[in-house]
Amino acid sequence: MNNETGDAIKQPFDEAHEREENTLEKAKVAFSDKLPISTPAAAVSSSEVSVHELKSRLNWGEPGLTILDVRDRDVFDDCRILGAMNTPVSILPGAVQSTLQFKRDIYIYGSNDGESTTAANILREAGFHQVAVLKGGLEAWLKIDGSVDGVNTNTDPGPDAYNVFSRLKEFANERAKEKSVS
Repeated sequence: MNNETGDAIKQPFDEAHEREENTLEKAKVAFSDKLPISTPAAAVSSSEVSVHELKSRLNWGEPGLTILDVRDRDVFDDCRILGAMNTPVSILPGAVQSTLQFKRDIYIYGSNDGESTTAANILREAGFHQVAVLKGGLEAWLKIDGSVDGVNTNTDPGPDAYNVFSRLKEFANERAKEKSVS
């Protein structure tokens, strides 16, 4: 095959490749302002975080964090952030020293900011490095429609409830379909 024949065959491929590149660029430009830039929030780096920051991390399904509710058990049972562990201030830090890693991201909320700050300080003094108070606590969480659980909650977890719940539900539905087909 001579050089002219090779060029004749190669030219349509080069033109098609160029059209594809142009189409991709046009699509990027057309949709760049329509797609949200949504990345998970950084790990705990300050002593306070907003409910939006925590919800962002949970929506990304990040497993490397723990939410501690330091209120009394009866209040915790009524309503709490979905996935929160009840650890009243009175039993800190002993209750978590053997169960949580010292470098784990810990988010704390209580009945008020003073209680939350006290709990955070106790954990920091015990050697936990990444502890943050959730600004506004449960009240602020409810205002942004964060997922909650408890006796006095009449709502099911939302579809964004840590992403895990919706995935588990989908998995269960698929599994049920597979069993019914078998």
